[in-house]
Amino acid sequence: MSVSTSVSTVPADQSVRRDIPEPLPVLGRGVTVPLVTGGEVTYAALDYAASAPALQRVWDDVAAYAPYYGSVHRGAGYLSQLSTDLFENARGTVAEFLDCRAEDQVVFTRSTTDSLNLLARALPTDCQVFVFETEHHASLLPWRDARVTYLDAPRTPERAVATLERALADRDPHGPALVCVTGASNVTGELWPVRELAAAAHAHGARIVLDAAQLAPHHPVSVRDLDVDWVAFSGHKLYAPFGSGVLAGRADWLREAEPYLAGGGASRTVARRADGAVDVRWHESAARHEAGSPNVIGAYAVASACAALTEAGFDDLVARERYLIRKVRAGLAEVPEVRVLSLFGDDAPRVGVISFVVAGWNSSHFAAALSAEYGIGVRDGLFCAHPLVRTLLGGDPQSQGECGAPEAAPGEKSLNAIRVSFGAGTPDEHVDRFVAAVRELVREGAKWTYRTEDGRCVPAV
Repeated sequence: MSVSTSVSTVPADQSVRRDIPEPLPVLGRGVTVPLVTGGEVTYAALDYAASAPALQRVWDDVAAYAPYYGSVHRGAGYLSQLSTDLFENARGTVAEFLDCRAEDQVVFTRSTTDSLNLLARALPTDCQVFVFETEHHASLLPWRDARVTYLDAPRTPERAVATLERALADRDPHGPALVCVTGASNVTGELWPVRELAAAAHAHGARIVLDAAQLAPHHPVSVRDLDVDWVAFSGHKLYAPFGSGVLAGRADWLREAEPYLAGGGASRTVARRADGAVDVRWHESAARHEAGSPNVIGAYAVASACAALTEAGFDDLVARERYLIRKVRAGLAEVPEVRVLSLFGDDAPRVGVISFVVAGWNSSHFAAALSAEYGIGVRDGLFCAHPLVRTLLGGDPQSQGECGAPEAAPGEKSLNAIRVSFGAGTPDEHVDRFVAAVRELVREGAKWTYRTEDGRCVPAV
């Protein structure tokens, strides 16, 4: 199944609860946290866009393997050979999950940020990069050694494609070019027209990399169908533990570039020359950019998550998530003081990421009250997407000096928002409690006093 502005064949009106699959088992589902008002409550983890809880299946797989792990690629012993096979087989699982082409490489990294910085280091000389201001900093900032054209935030998917086409038409057609685009916004959750943007890039002789950090945990991603050149994503958003990521796609730029890190594993042969220098032949495979002892457990965890999501079935996962999105959006719509942030409008397809502001509240104060008084974990701030959030909030500044108000950029007022995000492991009760808490906080106010500490809004003791 492919991703465009319309991602799934699941009917949009599938809303009857009995038809919605149950959430997948995740770690921490039963964790309780104290409330400042007294007692404890089961924690409602609604910050999936930052880091999703690990699937129980992934944790069990990792725990079963942990006693057997050994040095990868460089050991003659049984455990080293076992670990090497598992590490390399993990590439195949990820490649299948992404529907990669036969000639594509899968490089294991630390995160989406690491993956895109790796690609940035592999760009040909004088490469021009095109990136929308709407990107997460992981895909907005790595291109420091390239000529970068930053594109204004589009207000429809069609404008996104038209904006890119105009920018590409004005570039030097003979030099290398790369387009970097998100699959789903980490601020609004809206899906981007990836296939159409890829077609525009290729029509103008450019390549395209897809930041799938927010897309891959929620929807199937096919490198072939989307016709993208590279895909990057993080394991910790894909229901695997921290510390692993993937860059998958075309091998030529990666093969021709100097290794991302120099060291063992990346080098094929190393020899001293008569003049005392060192000659190095680097690997041409994915190992070229995986110097050092690899994170075999991290790679295995990512592969396990890919397999678990595939087996669960994205049709069911999307159906459940759309059901939760409708519940949250309907609940927020009943509170006139709430304004949901959007680029493409209310009808745009999206994943389970929703950002909003509340009239009369600083967002950090509101998020702190949700946590301290209701046991609900959301995120507040600018979400590592400062230009986008500032664009969306440009006409709606929040007053300075309130509890937890973030430092403003020069010449700007304090801006921040609240983000609620959820996914395959989110039970109904968590979103129901969130909606009820928003309604109660707006109607009755916080029950506790809060203060600013180290830039954060915290309950006053």
